Amino acid sequence: MKKLITILAISLVSLLHAEDPLAFRNDSAAVANDISFSHLSVFLEGGEIYPMGDLMDAVENALYGGVGVRYTYWENVDGIVMFQYTYFKPMTDIYYDGVHQFMGRVGLEWKWPLIQPVALGAGFTCSWTRADAEEHLYSAYGGTLTDNETEFGWYARISLPVIKREKFSVGFHVAWEQLWTLPKRSNMLSAGVTLERSIW
Repeated sequence: MKKLITILAISLVSLLHAEDPLAFRNDSAAVANDISFSHLSVFLEGGEIYPMGDLMDAVENALYGGVGVRYTYWENVDGIVMFQYTYFKPMTDIYYDGVHQFMGRVGLEWKWPLIQPVALGAGFTCSWTRADAEEHLYSAYGGTLTDNETEFGWYARISLPVIKREKFSVGFHVAWEQLWTLPKRSNMLSAGVTLERSIW
């Protein structure tokens, strides 16, 4: 019983000497000022990927299409989640017709006040690839792609909205992407158009 009384007494003294003993009353104001997820939009993207480095001699430039979600994370910072599909055609003499690639990305985009409306973004990426082939020739050059491969990496991106009409906007984007494939990294440059619609 003495321990309980001592704990209650210490709690009361702490409360009386606090700068704001009823700080919890401001919780509703804090929630009202919280901008996380205060805006949400969806977008469609399309463009072209330009393989760089050793990939330039391995696959041709390819068109891509994708979808994404943008949401307010902090002031001037948006969270981004994207999914994209590309079909690469090989330039080398290889037994399969092409490679299916699905990309998933998650990152942040900063609307730098000095250069608005340009936004700078970066994040992580995950790539799933599979050769477009009927046979599983693992011993052939590039044969492991017939059994799916997953790679991780990072990306950096610049976005520029050009036209804004009520809930819609159209803009351009350029991105640099690197997959952490060993023994050599895979690098790609992409550029395209984004059509975005605000949900709230």
